[in-house]
Amino acid sequence: MLELFYAAGLRVSELVHVRLEDLKLELGHVLVRGKGDKERLVPLGRAAQDAIRGYMVEGRRVLLREKVSPLLFVRRGGGRLSRQRVWMMVKAASSSGRHASPHTLRHSCATHMVEHGADLRTVQTILGHADISTSQIYTHVALDRLKKVYRNCHPRAKKR
Repeated sequence: MLELFYAAGLRVSELVHVRLEDLKLELGHVLVRGKGDKERLVPLGRAAQDAIRGYMVEGRRVLLREKVSPLLFVRRGGGRLSRQRVWMMVKAASSSGRHASPHTLRHSCATHMVEHGADLRTVQTILGHADISTSQIYTHVALDRLKKVYRNCHPRAKKR
């Protein structure tokens, strides 16, 4: 679950509604239903694909207890996970001692993408932001990196 949060930058409500039919591991993406029932395809990296496969083989079957559910993530007995339970699970999984939340993982996804060269339109699409201005909060990270690279590489910016 944590790997999918981070890999896809999902909102809690999006994660708890992911259905098995939305997951296309062999193609490397998931169909996400976001705010306003808007749909978007979000790519998944190898780590997320492997983690989901592991969960489906080991964890999900145990949780279902012979029941059937169309949802990817389920609670014991096959029911839907609540948003509050997801928050508790994320918080409990944090080993760093720092504040952790589903939104922290979403924010980290976007921040790391921008740090590694993703353009804002791509980040906007992956996160499901209706307006690019919502995605622009991640440019501060890119600007800090640009300044550092500039200082280190531009002949007029280098310290003497």
